[in-house]
Amino acid sequence: MAHILDGLSADSYDRAYGDRELLRRITPLFTAKARVVVLVALCVVGAAAAGAAFPLLVAEVVDTADQDSVSRAVLPLVTGALASGVAAWALTFVQQRAIGTLVGDVVLEVRRRAFEAVMRQDMGFFDEHSSGSVASRITADTQAFATLATLTLGLVGQVLMIALLLTAMFVINVPLAAVTLLVAVVTVLVSLGFRWVSRRASRRQQRSLAQINSYVQETLRGIAVARNFQRQDSTDAGLAEVNRRWFRATVSLNRLFSGIFPLLLTLTGLGTVAVVVLGGSRLTSGEISAGQWSLFLEALTMFWFPLTSIASFWNQFQQGLAASERIFALIDREPAVRQRAARPVPELRGRIEFRGVRFGYSADQPVLRGLDLTVEPGETVALVGHTGAGKSSIIRLLTRSYEFGEGRITVDGQDIRDLDLDEYRDHLGIVPQSPLLFSGTIRENIGHGRPGATDEEIEAAARAVAGGDWIDRLPQGLDTATTEGGRSLSAGQRQLVVLARVLLGNPSIFILDEATANVDPLTEALVQEGLDAVSADRTTIIVAHRLPTVRKADRIVVVDGGRVVEQGDHVTLLAAGGRYAELYDHYFRHQRPDFETERDSDHALQH
Repeated sequence: MAHILDGLSADSYDRAYGDRELLRRITPLFTAKARVVVLVALCVVGAAAAGAAFPLLVAEVVDTADQDSVSRAVLPLVTGALASGVAAWALTFVQQRAIGTLVGDVVLEVRRRAFEAVMRQDMGFFDEHSSGSVASRITADTQAFATLATLTLGLVGQVLMIALLLTAMFVINVPLAAVTLLVAVVTVLVSLGFRWVSRRASRRQQRSLAQINSYVQETLRGIAVARNFQRQDSTDAGLAEVNRRWFRATVSLNRLFSGIFPLLLTLTGLGTVAVVVLGGSRLTSGEISAGQWSLFLEALTMFWFPLTSIASFWNQFQQGLAASERIFALIDREPAVRQRAARPVPELRGRIEFRGVRFGYSADQPVLRGLDLTVEPGETVALVGHTGAGKSSIIRLLTRSYEFGEGRITVDGQDIRDLDLDEYRDHLGIVPQSPLLFSGTIRENIGHGRPGATDEEIEAAARAVAGGDWIDRLPQGLDTATTEGGRSLSAGQRQLVVLARVLLGNPSIFILDEATANVDPLTEALVQEGLDAVSADRTTIIVAHRLPTVRKADRIVVVDGGRVVEQGDHVTLLAAGGRYAELYDHYFRHQRPDFETERDSDHALQH
């Protein structure tokens, strides 16, 4: 079976939970809904009592039928039996309705906690784990948990009813009841022993399903690339591979259950034969009445149903338990970014200092090697350097997306690890290279910058970016619809919307991962106007790849090998003929529309 495990290894934060620990974690979720739980409990007890009363009354009807006064005695018993049946049906109906409400509320709470756990994770978590796999825990695994809860609550009433019947059976005839109980105990022990093997198989199936979700989500996100490069065949092959893993895991799980189910049926069948033979001999000898024997025969049908149900639904039970483990593992996963304190964050001036900062995405691959950098309040600093120099890492550490090892990062003299993280991030305005918009309207997307902002404030922020003319060119202005990711807008329009969103939030520190790298020159000029509006009077750090952005910065910082190697303005650094001049020749010079005519003058500046 080793081939089944290929590609289905656990995520790094997965862990195994014992049944007691799972019960300890799940119970408070239900006790928080005390009123509904009490209603379910009352219905369960009432339905179990009514269900247990039915065969007892039927047994009395059978015994009474042998007597002379049939007409007077049987009618009340029949009426009582019918009443108990109707009561059991009505209470079960209310019970199922209440269980549906209870489980729905609990699953909503579990999904909320899982989603909150995802939202507080550091960016390293998303680098390591695919979004589709994580989403599968919030959707598919919580649904499996809902199935587990519904089945469990439904079977509680059945088990309680059997307990009541067993009590009555022991009162009537101890040997017959003992045989019935013995078979039941053996059946339960076999089922409990089987759970360890089936739990592992269920975990593998859940992981394989998460892989399918992850692959489909990633493929849909990159559908344009697949089509442009005619990669449909390879994507189909990839889907076939992950689907094959799911198939193997599912077949393995089904084989396990196809073996346990006949075994349980055999045990219950042997128990039935034993009760029939033993009961028949006692009926002949007069130790029990015909009604009492009919009670045992009727109870057998009711008794074995929960046991066979456990066997039938054992797959869902184990999937639910495995899903619970995966959900709680996600909820319990501690972010790598940890704050040492939660000091309130006052209005920031925006003085930023990096002192001896060391950082690497893995222990054996350092990126920043003792970085020292100071940014004054209101200053605009452009970070330049070759790919992999550490520019984006500086941004990620400043925004607390990743945890750093040695060194210290301060804002206005306060270590950022001591500040309240949510309040600190409220003071940051971040524009990524690939801006993301949500489905809705442009107005709603800008409004995300400050929840509760009025329409007038949203429009004022939009008009302040690049003069606001871009709004008038939209089909419905700020009410223009946006699709998932903002694909209905151009790259430049998406950047302008994001800039307006940042401006609405009024951050103290503006952080830009080059917003003009993927736009045409005309759009670049428009976006640059928006950048000027947002960065005015704010501390601004820009990861720069475009010459206009670099030249407008108050200071250019050249990063190489995880350290700052040069600082200064464009003219000074170019004249120094150092690392910046090298970058200029390789990356920036060709971006000038007049670089052919002014090449010699630029070269002269270098010398």
